[in-house]
Amino acid sequence: MQLYNKLSAEERAALIDKSGERRLTLSFYQYAKIDNPKIFRDHLFITWNAMDVLGRIYVAHEGINAQLSLPANQFKAFKEHLDTIAFLKGVRLNIAVEQDNKSFLKLKIKVRHKIVADGLNDETFDVTDKGIHVDANAFNALIEDNNTVLVDMRNHYESEIGHFKNAITPDVDTFRESLDIIEADLKEYKEDKNLVMYCTGGIRCEKASAYFKHKGFKNVYQLEGGIIEYTRQVKEQGIENKFLGQNFVFDDRRAERISDDIIANCHQCGKPFDVHTNCANEACHLLFIQCDECKEEMNNCCSETCKEIHALPYEEQKALRKGQGNSNDIFKKGRADHLPYKKDLRNIFEVLKAKQ
Repeated sequence: MQLYNKLSAEERAALIDKSGERRLTLSFYQYAKIDNPKIFRDHLFITWNAMDVLGRIYVAHEGINAQLSLPANQFKAFKEHLDTIAFLKGVRLNIAVEQDNKSFLKLKIKVRHKIVADGLNDETFDVTDKGIHVDANAFNALIEDNNTVLVDMRNHYESEIGHFKNAITPDVDTFRESLDIIEADLKEYKEDKNLVMYCTGGIRCEKASAYFKHKGFKNVYQLEGGIIEYTRQVKEQGIENKFLGQNFVFDDRRAERISDDIIANCHQCGKPFDVHTNCANEACHLLFIQCDECKEEMNNCCSETCKEIHALPYEEQKALRKGQGNSNDIFKKGRADHLPYKKDLRNIFEVLKAKQ
């Protein structure tokens, strides 16, 4: 019985090309009590692998967080399967704004301690006491209210290429970092301001809204379905779009274009640009913004050193990588010191004072 992916990314890409089938990229999440995540994980893998589902799915005792793609002609069967699972019956599926047949090339379903790494002790507060969910219309009205503080719950490299008008974008590398920073910097607004939050698909705000209510914030709101659902409602209902730029996504598409605004810059030359790439030197693999001209000049590398290494024969590159760490804790996703035009974000308190 197959319980893991057996094909390489290259082999899977070739099969997708050969099939000629249109695929759908989508995501969903649900907080629920899962007694045995391992058994649940294996059940999903067997069923979804047979449907040619590909993606990155996390399962934990607290629920499921899924980002995936599947053949469009399997969507009905996939939805019917979800409806056989009590806590997933009728779950909202966030269909991607922009489709790409190769957004995912492997099926990875992993059992984790949590479906989002929030660093919180869920026993210390009521995780079900969440903020008020608002749709696109209500959200637009709220963020134009002078009594509202709008906070982007995503990481700096996500908000750098796209965010809502007047949003506070915390200078953080991970979601868990943002919680205490936001609570501390906004402490004087707990009683009298509307705290309105958003993220990509809504999952980060689910836990964050309950945490901030526990911390004493009186008026807590969250964008239902996140940026993805907001964009769908904007298009279908003709609502004014208040999102600027691109929505960062965690698959091979990298981002979805929500508006024509380009609010970021190439990290190497400063030219207006908002497309991320990874440094071609596999020992670095830094995520950063690089325009087409710099990509050509630098051979898709983030520095002259990486360019020199990338030009070496493969076996020499491999030998140099041996034993070397390559974690995001080191490279900080686009904020390496050698990038002259990396984003330099102010803290939340400074942004709020500037708005007053």
